[in-house]
This record gives sequence, structure tokens and C-alpha cells, in this order.
Amino acid sequence: MRAAVIVFPGSNCDRDLKVAFEDAGFAVKMVWHKEQTLPDGVDVVGVPGGFSYGDYLRSGAIAATSPVCRAVADHAVRGGFVLGICNGFQVLTETQLLPGALMRNAGIKYICRTVPLVVGDAESAFTEGYTAGETIQIPIAHHDGNYTADADTLARLRGEGRVAFSYAENPNGSVHNIAGVLSENRRVLGMMPHPERAADPALGGTDGKRLFAGLAGALAQA
Repeated sequence: MRAAVIVFPGSNCDRDLKVAFEDAGFAVKMVWHKEQTLPDGVDVVGVPGGFSYGDYLRSGAIAATSPVCRAVADHAVRGGFVLGICNGFQVLTETQLLPGALMRNAGIKYICRTVPLVVGDAESAFTEGYTAGETIQIPIAHHDGNYTADADTLARLRGEGRVAFSYAENPNGSVHNIAGVLSENRRVLGMMPHPERAADPALGGTDGKRLFAGLAGALAQA
């Protein structure tokens, strides 16, 4: 199994994401944002958290124009897996691989703490390590994590079971408490919380580890 982790100027969770993938059994390549292609044979692309391009303009908007994002989009269209975390989620909405947008937190404050998440759907490769309705503990660290979308999009996400995670206690004003959403083919996941920061007992929790293990298991079965 092979994973690629994209690195933008301002990424700061790229190495954490690499370690989480490796612990789940992936061989990982780091890919600079100026690259126009992904490494051969990549199964999953990770778009990490951080502050790409200093979050100028809109969070993730400049990163979405990087050459590598075209390759990431092509990978997704071919049915490849993509995981965007925090700033990576913002990039995926800016590239329109996922619907909606991430706005400034309600309260206009940066939030950094572990929060309870409710697993909304366990029928994707990313969530099959969990049970639907289960509450897990995952850290957040963001200033622009307030998820919003129009009414039709929200109805479609909920009706199609594409809300992967919801906040048990909404920290940022996200509509319908949404913390993570899936693409139509369920192979692209964007989430604001950081599972890679809850993937080792030394980090204070392991609930995030099951996301990477579940993805590895799904790929092994395929």
C-alpha cells in the first residue's frame, strides 16, 4: 500500500500524517506542491493540516491552485482515495473535490483542544474501523473550521449518509455540527479534526489510529 502526503509552504502536520500512514502499514512519499504528478502506484493521497501560504486570501484557496492539486483531482476522479485534514479539508473544498466551505469560527477565535466526535457513517474505507453513532475523542486546531453549505447540499449530504463525523459539542459554529464529509463515491474524506494527532498513546489518545487502520484494511481487501 502506498500513500503520498502533499507538502505546501506553511504545512505543519505533514510529518505527523506521514507517521500515521506508516504506522498503518503504508509506504509514504512526501510530494512538494510544485510537482505536477503523483508517485506511481499511489493508493491514497493525504492533504495535511497547517497554514498553506499563510492562509492568505482564503484558507486553502492559493494551495488549491498549486500544480499538484490537478494531479490530486485526477487521482480522485480515477477512484483513488484522498484524505484532507484541517487545512487539507479547506483545500479539498477549494478544489471542489468536496462541497461546502470552511468559514471563520463562530466567536472569531482559534481553537485547539480535544473534542468528542460522533461517527455518522461507518460504511466508507475511512470509517469502517468505527461503529456508526460511536463517540470518539480527536483533537482540533483551527481558526477557520466553521463548515457551511447551502440547504440543498446539506440535504444531499445527510440523505446520502456522507456526513462522516459530527461534533458532539459544536466548537466552531459548523452547520448541523458537521466535522467531516465524504465525496459522492465515498473515496474522498475531508475533516477538520486531526486523527493523526490521536494515533499513538504517547499523544494522549488512539481513536484516530482506527481511521488509518481501517483504510489500510479496506485497501488490503481490495
